[in-house]
Amino acid sequence: MSQEEQKVENMPESDAFMDRNLALEVVRVTEAAALAASKLVGRGDKVTADQVAVDAMRDALNTMHIQGTVVIGEGERDEAPMLYIGEEVGDGKGPKVDIALDPLEGTDITAAGGPNALAVVAMTDEGGFLNAPDTYMDKIAIGPGIDPGILDLDAPIGDVLKKLAKEKDANVDDLMVCILDRPRHEELIAAVRKTGARITLIGDGDVSAVIATTDGDTGIDLYVGNGGAPEGVLAAAALQCTGGAMLGRLVFHTDVERERADKWGITDRDKIYTTDELAKGDNVMFAATGVTDGTMLRGVRRYSGGAKTSSIVMRSKSGTVRRVEATHNFKRKDWIKSI
Repeated sequence: MSQEEQKVENMPESDAFMDRNLALEVVRVTEAAALAASKLVGRGDKVTADQVAVDAMRDALNTMHIQGTVVIGEGERDEAPMLYIGEEVGDGKGPKVDIALDPLEGTDITAAGGPNALAVVAMTDEGGFLNAPDTYMDKIAIGPGIDPGILDLDAPIGDVLKKLAKEKDANVDDLMVCILDRPRHEELIAAVRKTGARITLIGDGDVSAVIATTDGDTGIDLYVGNGGAPEGVLAAAALQCTGGAMLGRLVFHTDVERERADKWGITDRDKIYTTDELAKGDNVMFAATGVTDGTMLRGVRRYSGGAKTSSIVMRSKSGTVRRVEATHNFKRKDWIKSI
């Protein structure tokens, strides 16, 4: 036995599992959800698209050798029959892991056949993810190689962009800022434009947008705005793997949302969370598969008897980012079990 094999053999079960198996196992899960959802692209039925993705992801998760608990999922048990928060998945025999997931990030996108719909899963050691309630979150995010100290949710956006430009040895008007196209962002959009920075507006899919800051080929330098809190945890998992950074602060609009936060143990409602507080640890794993074509990934390409998928897999321990191109042969017996 080599020294490396001995090192893995002597690891705690969870560490060995993360090192040996998790990346390829997790990408099989996102592939299953993306393939299922791809049949509904452009058909105007976001409910069914989401449901088939949930069904496929749950089936795939339950083949994994884990004792998994969903901590970011489709909602609470009375709101979601499957992949609800607290649901146990896996075969119940492996290590304990917490799971954050979105079987179809971009249900409206998928229904309309728009860009950047993804199937997403993140895993880490038990207790590694913030139990974010289903509410909104103010977010600001950058890719790797930038001092996270430049991020500030309360500073004028012009000040942040000046610091970012200095970090990148660029001018402010060289920068590209990604923002969700929502009425609530009108003032933010105007403020960014006033600085001279460029903007790309997206209709949905802010997990994909945050991840895009980690890849120089996308041209996106900063993500900023108000989006879903569960999606913020998923995005933080990807940033933890790549060395990027973000800040997030929960935003509450109703008493129901505040009560939900109390239920999940959120005692400081004004707290600003760092990447490490949203998704901590060396064993964070993130995987996403494109459902429709997007900034980071191609969507599912279906053809007679099969399909091709494009996925990305990341690990925080090594900082490795892998792109996985897969061909799926539907004509093979039990093909879904082999993806």
